[in-house]
Amino acid sequence: MVNFSLDGKTALVTGASRGIGQALAIALASSGAFVICASSRPGGCEGTLAKIREHGGEGTALDADLGNPEAVTSLANQALKIKGRIDILLNNGGTIFRAPATDFPFNEWKNVLSVNVDSAFLLSQIIGKQMIEQGAGKIINIASMLSYSGGITVPAYTASKHAIAGLTKALANEWGQYNVQVNAIAPGYIKTDNTQALQDDEKRSKEICARIPANRWGESDDLAGAAVFLASSASNYVNGHILAVDGGFLAR
Repeated sequence: MVNFSLDGKTALVTGASRGIGQALAIALASSGAFVICASSRPGGCEGTLAKIREHGGEGTALDADLGNPEAVTSLANQALKIKGRIDILLNNGGTIFRAPATDFPFNEWKNVLSVNVDSAFLLSQIIGKQMIEQGAGKIINIASMLSYSGGITVPAYTASKHAIAGLTKALANEWGQYNVQVNAIAPGYIKTDNTQALQDDEKRSKEICARIPANRWGESDDLAGAAVFLASSASNYVNGHILAVDGGFLAR
């Protein structure tokens, strides 16, 4: 039988307080992993932990400002000390800012890139080194449909998600030889806080649904199976791949 079990594994999930991060933290815990849930503020993941325990899982919480490199480094080191190892790193935490490119504030550009890309690299670097030493590990980055296209009024977010796709492949190239697989999930249009503006725009929302063969917005839970697959031994020969979970959006 193909083994999708995560029994005995320890996972770190960033941006786990709500939305996609919360859904994926619960999915990993329900499959047997002890999940360290990270959020940007103290107590931010209490709701997630409660849901994990409702499903019979186990976990704990940490917090860190992903826009602060020192805080990200501290998060990685704290997470490694909890169980002495991290088997699964899920880089989900991120932010978005919307403005026309001609008026896009440079400080917002820097913040989006710092939160979305720098934190993923630093966490992967620190925890990846430990994975290499232990001879196994899974890193899952959260990409986007904007890893493939340009979007409108989100230049920093688009640049960051193209970077995440490239970083995924670069790390896979270096670390595959050590039995560390680095992959990404590219969610389609999912109902989250980040897409609320699009959901509220009736015209744009209808245009989006018209292009999706599934004819609906995705839910965070729609990503759960992909995350468990990429975190488990079932994906041991999958490396450097960006798995679109988009209801068929890219097929159109």
